[in-house]
Amino acid sequence: MKIVIQLVLWVIVGILGYLVFNSVYGNVKFDKLKEGRYRLATEKLKEIRKAELAFRTVEGRFEKDPAKLIAFIDTAKFTLTQRRDSSFVRMNKVLGIEEPIDTVVVDTLGYASVKDSLFKDSNSYKNMMTVPLEGKDENFELDAGFIDKNGIRVAVFEAKVSKDVLLHDQNKDYVYQEKQVQSVDGVNGTHLSVGSMIEVNTTGNWPKSYDTADEQE
Repeated sequence: MKIVIQLVLWVIVGILGYLVFNSVYGNVKFDKLKEGRYRLATEKLKEIRKAELAFRTVEGRFEKDPAKLIAFIDTAKFTLTQRRDSSFVRMNKVLGIEEPIDTVVVDTLGYASVKDSLFKDSNSYKNMMTVPLEGKDENFELDAGFIDKNGIRVAVFEAKVSKDVLLHDQNKDYVYQEKQVQSVDGVNGTHLSVGSMIEVNTTGNWPKSYDTADEQE
């Protein structure tokens, strides 16, 4: 009887050990997969931001239609300018004397293709709105418009993808916990995003570790 009890206890210990190991390994495996997918999605969001900032430079606003944003990259051009200090003499009618006036002159030097300036020989921008998920056809959500900031009309945009989409095939408990994250080293909230529709902000909500050294400067 004693031997049977010992065997049962060993079986229980083995099962508990397996469950503990499986729980720890499951978390490690989930974190590795999650980070890989976040990094791929982050690169796409950076491309969207780059395109939106170029659009604002040329048009004075952000674009919420993905097709129009891509078409803009294909055809638009930056105006190349040069600012230089200058001065001229103006007659002061009150004092009856000539006085020097300092000014800044902006010269147009030419034009440069937006596509060549931002993406060089790459056509990656053509599918930048596609969420990089194997076997799943999803697009980033994109919105743009204006908000009032201290009486000033300011252009804003936001591109995002839900963590439910990025982690659609993972353990639901892990995904739920991930959506509650509030950490300097994590992606806070329910979405991976760049920009904001309620604040003047063109940064992403991913940690700095996802950026290159140049991007962190």
